[in-house]
Amino acid sequence: MSIKSLSEIGKDAIEAKGFVASYKWLILRRFSQVSILLLFLLGPLSGIWIIKGNLSSSLLLDTVPMTEPIVFFQMLAAGVTPMLDAVIGVAIVAVFYLVVGGRAYCSWVCPMNLITDAAHWLRETLGIRGGVRFHRNLRYWMLGMVLILSAVTGTMAYEMFNPVSIMHRGIIFGVGMAWSIALAIFLFDLLIARRGWCSHLCPMGGLYSLIGKYSPLRVRADGREACNDCMDCFAVCPEPQVIKPALKGAKQGIAPVILASECTNCGRCIDVCALRVFKFGTRFETGNKLLVKKGSMHQAC
Repeated sequence: MSIKSLSEIGKDAIEAKGFVASYKWLILRRFSQVSILLLFLLGPLSGIWIIKGNLSSSLLLDTVPMTEPIVFFQMLAAGVTPMLDAVIGVAIVAVFYLVVGGRAYCSWVCPMNLITDAAHWLRETLGIRGGVRFHRNLRYWMLGMVLILSAVTGTMAYEMFNPVSIMHRGIIFGVGMAWSIALAIFLFDLLIARRGWCSHLCPMGGLYSLIGKYSPLRVRADGREACNDCMDCFAVCPEPQVIKPALKGAKQGIAPVILASECTNCGRCIDVCALRVFKFGTRFETGNKLLVKKGSMHQAC
C-alpha cells in the first residue's frame, strides 16, 4: 500500500462527517491544553488565583493539592519523607488518571505534546522518513533510571532536566532555558526519531502508562467489521501498535477494545475514520452483538 500524503489522511472522514466532526477530539485536546496553561497564567497575570504552582505541584482553589506522580516517587527514592499535602495530592492525581486512562495526561494536559505534535506534522509535511528506532519498553527503562538517579543522589535530580516541568515553569514564570529544551525536543522528533520523545523516551509517559493500565475508559473499535483498511487511524496514532489487536483481532476472539496502556486516549483514530469504526467507551462493554431470543432478533450494545 502506498504511503498517503498528509493532505489525504482523514479526507474521507471530512467528506463523510464534515470538518468539525473530523477534528473534534483534536480541537477538544487543544482547548484542554491551552485552558490548563491559561489557568496557571491567570494568577501571575491578573491576580486571580484559581490554581497556584505548576504541573509538578499545585493547589486548586487554595484547597485541593495536586502532586505530579514522578515528582512524588523521586521524593520517595531520594529518601525524602513527603508532607501530607504531597501524599493527598499524588493520590488525587493517580486516582483521576487511573479512571480516565493514564496517558490521557500526555495528550490532554502535557504542554510538550504541542511541541512534539508540531514536529510530527512538519516531519510528515516534508516527507522525512526513517530515523532512529527505539525499543518499545525504553520509556520504562528511563523511568527506572530516573528513580535510581534520585536514590543515588538523594535528590529529585530529574527535575533539573525534566522538559515538562521546565517548559511549564518557563511559560508561567519566564522563558529561561524552556525554549532551548522545547527546540531540542522539536528537532529530535523532526530529524532523528518519529515521535521519539513522547512515544519512546519520556519517563512520565511510562509512569502514566503504568497508572492507567486498568483504566475503564478506553477507545473501542466496535465497528471494526466496516473497516476498509484505509490505514488513516494508524497514520495519526502516536502509538499505532495499540490499534491492531482491537481492530483486526476478531478471528482470534480478541475484544474490540484497545487495552494497551500506551494508548493516549487522544481520539484521533475516532476523528479520521470515515466509517465510524472507533468510539470512546469502557473496557467492560460487550460490543455490538446480535442475540437470538425466542425466535426474534434483538440488538444489544
